Amino acid sequence: MGFGDLKTPAGLQVLNDYLADKSYIEGYVPSQADVAVFEAVSGPPPADLCHALRWYNHIKSYEKEKASLPGVKKSLGKYGPTSVEDTTGSGAADAKDDDDIDLFGSDDEEESEEAKKLREERLAQYESKKAKKPAVVAKSSILLDVKPWDDETDMTKLEECVRSIQADGLVWGSSKLVPVGYGIKKLQIQCVVEDDKVGTDMLEEQITAFEDYVQSMDVAAFNKI
Repeated sequence: MGFGDLKTPAGLQVLNDYLADKSYIEGYVPSQADVAVFEAVSGPPPADLCHALRWYNHIKSYEKEKASLPGVKKSLGKYGPTSVEDTTGSGAADAKDDDDIDLFGSDDEEESEEAKKLREERLAQYESKKAKKPAVVAKSSILLDVKPWDDETDMTKLEECVRSIQADGLVWGSSKLVPVGYGIKKLQIQCVVEDDKVGTDMLEEQITAFEDYVQSMDVAAFNKI
């Protein structure tokens, strides 16, 4: 896992693509994962990398609170797309997490064929064992209140707009119209999200983008599954 080299344009592009449908590096709130990646970035991403720049500016606003953010800061190789290897800085030097320590490395400049074979066999066994560990996917059930502008808003169309939002890790559920007064009804709609893929910030941004129908969006209930 990783973002390549976050000191280079290519690495920032990987980060930008990764954040295209995510509010944070992990989960749905700022955490030590964001701090670890933020500290590896040398400065604000360019304006054309809008997702990375939005994330950078948001995490920068937590400068004074970063030590108190939840989670445990890990090496950069623990975050990002699984198909990309972290090469930021010294690369291997960053990967000092217990799970990734090379227990079979040699200090000798030249390694015997037997030692090399043994090391490769042990590494293969380690990778095989690691790959068999079941991945735990953290999910949450969210109840959203979507409010229209007035009693003349087409609520059927409003709901169609909301359900048109599609993202990996997002599943829409049941919905109903709830009176709020003066003939106005709000849309109350359920969804289930994978925490590391979809955040409430992303949902609010995309739902309120339908500004002809939507006045505002609120989270009515949030429960971990």
